[in-house]
Amino acid sequence: MKFFEWLRPGMRIKRWLLLGIFGIASISLGISFMLREIYLSLIERLLSMFLIISGCIFIYFSVKYIARTFFNAISKSGFRISLDADRLSSMLYEKRILINGPKIVAIGGGTGLSTMLRGLKAFSSNITAIVTVADDGGGSGILRNDLGMLPPGDIRNCILALADTEPIMEQLLQYRFRDGMLKGQNFGNLFLAAMDGISSSFEEAVRRMSDVLAVTGKVLPVTLENIQLCAELDDGFIICGESNIGMHHTFHKGRIKRVFLEPRNASPLQEAIDAILEADVIVLGPGSLYTSILPNLLVEGICDAIKKSNAIKMYVCNVMTQPGETEGYSAFDHVEAIEKHSYKGIVEYCIVNTADIPEDLKKKYMDDGAETVKVDRDRISKAGIKIVSGEYAKITNNYVRHDPEKLAATIVDIVAERVLARDKKRIIDYYYIKDRLRKAKYEHTDNGHVAAGKR
Repeated sequence: MKFFEWLRPGMRIKRWLLLGIFGIASISLGISFMLREIYLSLIERLLSMFLIISGCIFIYFSVKYIARTFFNAISKSGFRISLDADRLSSMLYEKRILINGPKIVAIGGGTGLSTMLRGLKAFSSNITAIVTVADDGGGSGILRNDLGMLPPGDIRNCILALADTEPIMEQLLQYRFRDGMLKGQNFGNLFLAAMDGISSSFEEAVRRMSDVLAVTGKVLPVTLENIQLCAELDDGFIICGESNIGMHHTFHKGRIKRVFLEPRNASPLQEAIDAILEADVIVLGPGSLYTSILPNLLVEGICDAIKKSNAIKMYVCNVMTQPGETEGYSAFDHVEAIEKHSYKGIVEYCIVNTADIPEDLKKKYMDDGAETVKVDRDRISKAGIKIVSGEYAKITNNYVRHDPEKLAATIVDIVAERVLARDKKRIIDYYYIKDRLRKAKYEHTDNGHVAAGKR
């Protein structure tokens, strides 16, 4: 609404504007009386004070009722505005904590990464999710082939995980069409595809979608190049395409020896490199080892940046093995595969789950060729890696996932003690985070959970 439209008859703005103008004039007149002569009579002094005080009262009521008229007009237009002072102060306090939270870089893709991000955003707004763009299956693969864009699926999930949206908006963006030409397509993917169409680059499209959904932190594609993920099995057989790697056991059985990208010299997004170099902690996973985590490390320059970074390096090991990728893998086997594709020493902390999985769910996974990941502590410790164990497993819709709150609390607690507590300039930030951790632990304990794992 333009300014002059507020001055139309019936808007009830003009009267309060005139009262404000009259108040300013009254104060000005009162001050002019006082400045006109050094020595004033009692009557002149009283008149000057009366004019100044009256002017202040007029301005007060002018501002008050203009604001009330403005908010009433917006409310009648269908918007609800709450000026609850307690809620407002609470929001400001929350934002103050988040702004001073640790700089977290999470690298991966798929459901695992987005699950962890939901927990991390409660402790920091300095989060950067670096996401693989090697996906070529499902709705993302169709959009990639039809529109020539980067696959939006994993990026969409991470944006939604970090977004501050109403439940209905999240349901809308996660809605998958069931019929017609769009059958199988996700509305969030289409939204990002449309944003890509009106943006100068995919990177800008991701940024615009993040702005629309009020995302906490940043979501970045690891590269803007059209890459393809390939895998070589122990017998030398080559599989191309991320979607084929995950199901290769259905047409050619064998253990994965290595994965690689085509083209092999894909350039990283510079913003991703900068985020890694400035990070307090770099978290790999959780997620599919060969198709979500490693594709990011294969992009040229990413491993070099991680090596140069002074950040704490963590790997969140999966709770269950994955058919076609990690059958029979222990926790150390996961770490070893990461080191073979990057460099030795890339993992300082390995976070593993020790919670029991219900027998009926174990059987369901075993029927699909998966089992719980065994924690071989001796091999991990001999490699100089610190083990962080805890009951991080959570059953969601009959699937085993990481508990986002517990996992995030553990990661942030380590960063607080290792980084924030040792930096005198960030000691206040340390106490903010520790206070948040105490509150989170209290809340989860009340709900039958424990926030932190054992080290």
